[in-house]
Amino acid sequence: MREHGITVVHDLPGVGANLQDHLDIVLHKRVAVPELFGVSFGGLARLVSEMLRYRRERTGMLSSNFAEAGGFLRSRPDLPEPDLQLHFVVGMADDHMRRLNFGHGYSCHVCVLRPRSRGEVRLASHDIRRAPLIDPQYLSDARDLDDMVAGVRIVRSIFAQPQLAGFGGRELYSAGLRADGSDDAAVREMIREHADTIYHPVGTCRMGMDAMAVVDPQLRVRGVEGLRVVDASVMPTLIGGNINAPAIMIGERAHDLIRYAPRVMLRVLESMEA
Repeated sequence: MREHGITVVHDLPGVGANLQDHLDIVLHKRVAVPELFGVSFGGLARLVSEMLRYRRERTGMLSSNFAEAGGFLRSRPDLPEPDLQLHFVVGMADDHMRRLNFGHGYSCHVCVLRPRSRGEVRLASHDIRRAPLIDPQYLSDARDLDDMVAGVRIVRSIFAQPQLAGFGGRELYSAGLRADGSDDAAVREMIREHADTIYHPVGTCRMGMDAMAVVDPQLRVRGVEGLRVVDASVMPTLIGGNINAPAIMIGERAHDLIRYAPRVMLRVLESMEA
């Protein structure tokens, strides 16, 4: 802050540290199945037809939520809980639908649920209109990349099942990969080139009682009166799933802490004494 001419009111070194996010890699497979979402020469006519069908029957292609199936699984059988999440999508899109791939097909996303990599958020300027400097440092911990490689192998094995393999087709980025352990370097390069965030950043104002904690268990900024942080940044570690519901519950809990603070604090003290 001093570098940008901002007066330091209270020094909390944990502010902006401990950034965690879910990284995702998607494998696409192009198939000659026009019922799947896609971009093709005949796609516009089909889209119009499906729009009319949905208007008449409230069914068909446009009734899909795109991510038709998903699952939680372990990258290794010895793990106590799932560390990967899959999303199966009836279409092929990159960069969060900003870039569509030509043709029709399906895809499967694999996400590392409990990343060890830690990034940071820092100020770029004293001007609050300037975007901050965000460095997620994805894959800075080699174990995260190992888990993604394991996830790619699992997705390839799913694609190879008769129910999907029977449609034929060809993978877009990963067609030339064996993903059986014999070409891990190539798999890692593909992941580094195509992996992307799924927008679950947390942790930069983490809750705790140690020197690096930014807020206490009541979400109050340590050392500053009358200030709380109420969002996903207070999570000490990233949960093994989507953060929407937990973020809502953080807000609900903050409401209770603010409105019923004396009684809530009494319960906290009673639990500590017990």
